[in-house]
Amino acid sequence: MKTLTLLLQVAGLLHFTILLASALVPRVLDWRANLALLHPFLRRLFWVYGVFIVLVIIGFGTLTLLNAGAMASGDPVARSLCAFIAIFWFARLIVQWLVFDARPFLTNALLTLGYHTLTLVFIGLSAIYGWAAIAPKP
Repeated sequence: MKTLTLLLQVAGLLHFTILLASALVPRVLDWRANLALLHPFLRRLFWVYGVFIVLVIIGFGTLTLLNAGAMASGDPVARSLCAFIAIFWFARLIVQWLVFDARPFLTNALLTLGYHTLTLVFIGLSAIYGWAAIAPKP
């Protein structure tokens, strides 16, 4: 249980590193110019979706950091929360592999490294929360 608690604490922190990376997205993808082409309603909708995703990531990170021990306990609610978060990150990973083609935006080594690092983080989050969801009760 101590190992799982520690891994969950690391996972909680990883959520905030994702937010640091996502703060760079509007500049790297030149949202100012690209979103200017959209109808104002769609432009606002895009930003609202982005804000809600940020709030979800903050929530996942905060809940995990404050409750890592409880989430590692194997109780049904803890398993359900961990399963939900694992599914969220696994779905994000699948979208990254099957829907997004980031190649046109990976214009230098740092962006390429960041992209692949995020992929590893998504895999790690899926694995940690997945393990917490199905691990035998301590």
